Amino acid sequence: MSGQHLDSSSDLLKNFSDREFIDAYGTELKRFLPGCEALHVMTGALLAERAPEDARVLVLGAGGGLELKAMADAHPRWTFVGVDPAPEMLREARRVLGEQMERVELIEGYITGAPFGPFDAATCLLTLHFLPEAKRLATVKEIHRRLRQGAPFVAAHASFPQSPKERSLWLDRYATFAIASGADRERAVKARDTIEASDLALSPQVDEKILRDGGFEDVDLFFSAFTWRGWIGHA
Repeated sequence: MSGQHLDSSSDLLKNFSDREFIDAYGTELKRFLPGCEALHVMTGALLAERAPEDARVLVLGAGGGLELKAMADAHPRWTFVGVDPAPEMLREARRVLGEQMERVELIEGYITGAPFGPFDAATCLLTLHFLPEAKRLATVKEIHRRLRQGAPFVAAHASFPQSPKERSLWLDRYATFAIASGADRERAVKARDTIEASDLALSPQVDEKILRDGGFEDVDLFFSAFTWRGWIGHA
């Protein structure tokens, strides 16, 4: 699951149940996330460094199916378990995946409802930023306990400097990019203001610490695009 807004859990699920939102999801995501398609390609490449050719991959926040489709296309022997709490987004994932669904199991729910594996790799893209810090850490720990020792994990989400001056500047840049990429100006400004009013966004330093405290080693930043960051780590 991914999105442009940092809202409460109830508002979040409401957003991801709206048909208009879902129909525009793929297009809008590219307008708000610089390098969206490249992020998906990099994610698969990073997992493949240590994952076997027949890897079983856990995908948390699988709604929409975009990263699942990219990885399934690039790695024809991988199988996937995708978890997401939004049923309408899971339906969209099934549509996007098409014939690739034969290698994918989709589960409606949260990380605690995921099988224990152990999995050969895992991803959590554009999802952890919806969780407060304590729940974010708990989620990372649950992902870790489902992985084989040494298995790669890629996390990417909104993460940017949190001092008042820097926070405002980077959010302005976030909105500017979205508008320049074709997003509706009013929608982009509203998204910017919603994030600024939220206390969910964390700094890259705190987010990286959460990954380490959650049990992951060799945590490295591999993706940085305005208000977005991505890391690779190993269980």
